[in-house]
Amino acid sequence: MTDTDEQGRPEPPLAADELGTLVGYLEFHRATFAWKCAGLDAAGLKATVGASAMTLGGMLKHLAYVEDHWFSRMLHDRPGQPLWTTVDWKADQDWDWHSASADSPEDLHALWQDAVTRSRHLLDEALAAGGLDQPARRAWPDGREPSLRWILVHMIEEYSRHNGHADLIRESVDGLTGE
Repeated sequence: MTDTDEQGRPEPPLAADELGTLVGYLEFHRATFAWKCAGLDAAGLKATVGASAMTLGGMLKHLAYVEDHWFSRMLHDRPGQPLWTTVDWKADQDWDWHSASADSPEDLHALWQDAVTRSRHLLDEALAAGGLDQPARRAWPDGREPSLRWILVHMIEEYSRHNGHADLIRESVDGLTGE
């Protein structure tokens, strides 16, 4: 049985094996991010804090890309969301962040949720084929291949970092605070 907190986030297990702990923390941080982005209109998703151009809408699109990059492209050597292949990343390396202002809140949430759902499926598929030590099917340019363990920890770090940004932005939009 999974315990949930007052925001409906799954609490990471207190006593689990390595995989259960890693996935528990990734799911907790995904749920935290969903909570910080929930219920906002387009203006709320476009809000910034201070001198930063970072928005919650941009974060939704960026994290959708990051999910697809690590679980689809790197881990399984699959393309992921077809949208990413239409982008000239050399012309704008931050296209995911910049282009989000033209997208509706519904489209941004759907893009991110679709990527998370696909990542969960791809993680299950990879685990059925081997353990956390298995290398990604796609190597970095220098030939090194991150392990599935590395990818999971990196995703936890990615969400943790952006959840801190999301806290600040969301509080500036409507005063919502919390972990």
